[in-house]
Amino acid sequence: MDFGVPREVRDLESRVGLSPAGVSTLASAGHVVYVETGAGKRAGFSDENYREAGGTIVYSAQEAYGRADVVAKVTRPTADEHVLFRPGQTIFSFLHLPVSSPDLLEALTAREITAVSYELIQEEDETRPVLLPASIIAGQMAPIVAGRLLRSDYHGRGILLSGLPGVPAAVIVIVGAGTLGSSAARAFAGMGAEVTVLDKDPRKLQTLYDRLHGRVTTMFANELNLKRATRFADVLIGAASKTGRRAPMLVSRDMVKQMRRGSVIIDYAIDEGGCVATSRPTTLRNTTYVAEGIIHHCVPNITAAYGRTTSYAITNAALPYLLAVGEAGTLAASDQMPALKQGLTLVDGRLVHQEVAQALGLSI
Repeated sequence: MDFGVPREVRDLESRVGLSPAGVSTLASAGHVVYVETGAGKRAGFSDENYREAGGTIVYSAQEAYGRADVVAKVTRPTADEHVLFRPGQTIFSFLHLPVSSPDLLEALTAREITAVSYELIQEEDETRPVLLPASIIAGQMAPIVAGRLLRSDYHGRGILLSGLPGVPAAVIVIVGAGTLGSSAARAFAGMGAEVTVLDKDPRKLQTLYDRLHGRVTTMFANELNLKRATRFADVLIGAASKTGRRAPMLVSRDMVKQMRRGSVIIDYAIDEGGCVATSRPTTLRNTTYVAEGIIHHCVPNITAAYGRTTSYAITNAALPYLLAVGEAGTLAASDQMPALKQGLTLVDGRLVHQEVAQALGLSI
């Protein structure tokens, strides 16, 4: 089967759909992999790295799409890429269709594309294996981002995350105890911050509490507890999500208003619409804005800041599914792999994912 790896075109996007190691694995299995020139440059992968791995370098996005039966991307295609879709091909990517521009679904439908949404691939234990490493990376980044934004020269509260003897540590409130929220909690606790995590699933709170040996405070995520926790937060991390749907709006504008000026909100749920009422998407070029006196950081592709690590991680997680599709075709592979079937969003341009359809107000 022929695979295509186009260069990601969004501003400052440094991730790439497949690392050279991933290309090597597919090539060794007898597949042809067309890699657009410069596709891996920002992640530190040269065209020569891909050639040595068995890839074929092509010199335009038109070729990367046009020659491919299966396209491996990271971010959802832009409007300029829609016209490059080859009718009948399969596209693997983080699509987040419930919050994407309507023209993406229109293009996927018109070109009869079969689409696999990485964020929806889900195992029976509810693990989302391709989303998992990106969530872990984002969580581990949280203290790095928050520590910078709290600095006085960034107009933050001037608070050191760890505090000092006789000086309190920063208060961190994390909404959501899934993979990302748990990763962030572990990272902040390791820095010595005071961490509180809220979630509506008591099992997730218990698991996190046990794993961190009681070093975090856990609370049920009802409105009263959210108001209490956010009031004293130096940093609020939004990490609440719903598979195949918009993120739940859990933090209201009134909750944001009661926070102390110069505090920080990092809404990681922004790629699914955000879980904080005052959130709106920002970019890696312009990462923050101030609303209600609070510094907001809402970058959907935040892990692109560590493009090489993230590209390796996503490739490692996605390869089993790409190999299965290369061997059997998309539909047969999805029948053999229930997790892949969970991520199958469109088939030949027809929406087949029930939760996504409901989120879009459509029927299937």
